[in-house]
Amino acid sequence: MTYNRYIDHTLLKQTATPAQIEKLCAEADKYGFMSVCVNPCYVPLAKKCLKDSEVKVCTVIGFPLGMNSTDIKVAETKKALEDGADEIDMVINVGMLQAGENEYVQKEIEQIKKVCGSHILKVILETCLLSDEEIQRACLLAVAAKADFVKTSTGFSSGGATIHAVKLMRDTVGPNMGVKASGGIKTYEDMLAMIQAGATRIGTSSGVDIIKVSE
Repeated sequence: MTYNRYIDHTLLKQTATPAQIEKLCAEADKYGFMSVCVNPCYVPLAKKCLKDSEVKVCTVIGFPLGMNSTDIKVAETKKALEDGADEIDMVINVGMLQAGENEYVQKEIEQIKKVCGSHILKVILETCLLSDEEIQRACLLAVAAKADFVKTSTGFSSGGATIHAVKLMRDTVGPNMGVKASGGIKTYEDMLAMIQAGATRIGTSSGVDIIKVSE
């Protein structure tokens, strides 16, 4: 089995340069990855680089803290889509979730999904900061808001994806919603473990090394 279409080839570092984004896109095209995941300022460049490719352009919203106002997240989403983004990965407001403000969290996801329309929306939970109950609640809010995926992590907090979190997310959302494991996935074995736990997409900056091993 080939796993290239599981991978969102990712470069979200503050130090990412245009040349590095061009290289990311060339690698994603060469290896047939599902998408490149880049910061919003690089969406136009990635779209240009991939204009003749099947590789999608994914970007992040409210990244990495998720603490922007909902209006700003919505505006950021609109701009990203106008610039050519195909998929949106948004960070929830973790503090609001932990405070029990479920309506706030769900409505924010709903508003962003409304802007996305048919474009895929992935909801980043930042599972390393959450209890199991909070992970389950966040998943159910994302389901209710009609998001397309739940995603473990930004990769910029205190921890990344874990088998436990991915299994819990899959069990909570059921078989039909996407689950993206992201953060700390560096090897072929890491990727397989996440897929076996229920992930249907893998966010990683190590996609080339992973796929070379799998070939």
